[in-house]
Amino acid sequence: MTRQELQKQILQLPMSERLQIVQSVIASIQQETNLPVSKQDSNSSFVQTLDPWTQSLVGIASSDSSGITSESYIDYLEKKYS
Repeated sequence: MTRQELQKQILQLPMSERLQIVQSVIASIQQETNLPVSKQDSNSSFVQTLDPWTQSLVGIASSDSSGITSESYIDYLEKKYS
């Protein structure tokens, strides 16, 4: 099977299955090139159970301490909408 034939067949799959293929290919490349596996990859089995739209949101928000706490954000929202 040629690359074009494989690509054509993959593009006919539902988006969730295409996403799983992409994730497995990326994991394979990371292993072969010894790239560090991201934190998201360690949770990939959980992420794969999510709806594709929800999967697309994974990683948008960072969990590092950038000075904004959930309490200060709640206070901000209360002031904004009160």
